Amino acid sequence: MTTETQRNGAALRVGWIGAGRMGAAMAIRVVNAGEDLTIWNRTAAKAGPVAAAGGKIATSIAELRDRDVVFTMVSTGTDLEQVLLGEGGLLVEETRPEIVIDCSTVSTDTSAAIRKACADRGVEFLAAPVSGNAKVIKAGGLTIAVSGPEDTYLRVAHLLDHIAKAVTYVGEGDLSRLVKIAHNTLLGVVTQSLAEITVLAEKGGVSRRAFLEFLNNSVMGSVFTRYKTPAFVNLDFTPTFTPVLLRKDFDLALEAGRKLEVPMPVAAITASLVQASVGSGRVDEDFAILLEMQAAASGIELKPENVAVDDGLSAPEEDQR
Repeated sequence: MTTETQRNGAALRVGWIGAGRMGAAMAIRVVNAGEDLTIWNRTAAKAGPVAAAGGKIATSIAELRDRDVVFTMVSTGTDLEQVLLGEGGLLVEETRPEIVIDCSTVSTDTSAAIRKACADRGVEFLAAPVSGNAKVIKAGGLTIAVSGPEDTYLRVAHLLDHIAKAVTYVGEGDLSRLVKIAHNTLLGVVTQSLAEITVLAEKGGVSRRAFLEFLNNSVMGSVFTRYKTPAFVNLDFTPTFTPVLLRKDFDLALEAGRKLEVPMPVAAITASLVQASVGSGRVDEDFAILLEMQAAASGIELKPENVAVDDGLSAPEEDQR
């Protein structure tokens, strides 16, 4: 091993909090890379796939306090505060990890408060929000933005490299939170625009499969438009990212825009359409339901085309982990 991957001659011992769809898939990649990882999740059964890959399951967060570095991947800022600073939390006793890496999507204010709480306890903190979902992770396509002390980042960069195809250090403090919020705002705006032009083409007589095949092979196609094509063509809205979660990110983006005096008219309009999708009650489906919302507003009813469509995420066998 290189000195970058060592601590006092031994590999860094990794703790992990959060075994949801994203967290479990990320932790499995770390385990498959040969790292010593112990995971805790409120519902222990969800950590089963990590154990099956060779990780260990902790019965309490306290068992992670002697780890060198602990990743957190939880749903909300409140959850992050609870697992770190609440009763039985990671940082409430004298024994603490040296580094906490949070991969959740939380506000810049929450992240800054957690960073200060860590600093007060002698713990380094990296904000490392991610772009992708469980399928993207398994295909080796995740990306990560990281902010915090650069020397701390360099010490754990190899762990992040196990998880993602690309890791970008964006600066000090909590700048990575702004990067992630900006990214997810574009995600929503692009999806709404894609819904509008797809419905326009279909109402004019073009099948969704044909239109999206053309788009994906043009200069306007992208990894994302190709990935969303099966959902748009076959109306499979199995959730990867729900409208409620997208609404949260738009709220954070518009708040950041107000603080930084940046007008965001396109984002504001899209946010109202995302809110309409939430108001429709379809909160447990994928945010690609924006397509059906657009179709309804255009006076047409969509039908699944029931054809095989490549999502662009096929990966070499060794990356299916």
